[in-house]
Amino acid sequence: MILHTGLRTDIPAFYSEWFANRIKAGYVMVRNPYNPVQITKYRISPDVVDVIAFCTKNPAPFLPYMDCIKDYGQYWFVTITPYGKEIEPNVPDKDIVMKSFQELSDRVGINSIGWRYDPIFLSDTYTLESHISDFEKMAEILAGYTKVCVISFIDLYKKVLRNFSEVRTVAKEDRITLGTEFVRIGKKYGITIKTCAEGDELAPYGADCSGCMTISTFEKAIGCALKSPKQSKGRKECTCYLGADIGAYNTCGHLCKYCYANYDTETVKRNMKAHNPKSPILLGEVAEGDVVKEAKQESWKDMQLSLFT
Repeated sequence: MILHTGLRTDIPAFYSEWFANRIKAGYVMVRNPYNPVQITKYRISPDVVDVIAFCTKNPAPFLPYMDCIKDYGQYWFVTITPYGKEIEPNVPDKDIVMKSFQELSDRVGINSIGWRYDPIFLSDTYTLESHISDFEKMAEILAGYTKVCVISFIDLYKKVLRNFSEVRTVAKEDRITLGTEFVRIGKKYGITIKTCAEGDELAPYGADCSGCMTISTFEKAIGCALKSPKQSKGRKECTCYLGADIGAYNTCGHLCKYCYANYDTETVKRNMKAHNPKSPILLGEVAEGDVVKEAKQESWKDMQLSLFT
């Protein structure tokens, strides 16, 4: 199975100690965000967890804990954008994040790490020209450390509009301009441009529109075929394999204005105070009246097709 850590929050950036404790304990509990009394317990063991998938804006806090996941397949997406503190108030300086990216790539291998440059939006500060210029500067630094960059354009979810009311969608003409230039730059530095939930719009311009977190992505990372029981989808336009995630909404301390996973700043601050790194659950504790159910888990590895070229 694939265990996700980053669809609801940024565990490496803010909850590294907790996750390392869960690895050592061999299990984790996850509260259902839509029915809070329901809790799912997942066993964390290499015999059932084939890949641990990470999405983070700052992998540095987890680097001291890397030994605890050395026996697991893993895939890391690290988001690095050109935005400043007025948009991403608690994300470290981009140069620092890129250094952490390089160190992480050296440790896990180039097939187990991808760069995300998203979400993309335009403003008086972040123009077409500045995006193209900043993207090339980053691509030059990350060349040789990843083969993939995933891009997507901002989606105006209700939570996004609540915290970022001035943002607007990116017009088709601008999406094509950026996509075309990013593909050109990617080819220059050996980086394939993939799109996230953007349909096939950029396929004629050279982008890979097959999905960003696909079974194929994980297979290349671990060098083994995976026989997944079924395709698990999130949004209807998403072709990626999404499933068990151990995070919790309203717990990401980056407080990015475009975030879809946080309701507001005060809720996040209150929730982060309730975090206990020794708890089996990320937010708070298991309480009386909670219903805990064991997840059905099995390895998807197909050892008959274990070698990839």
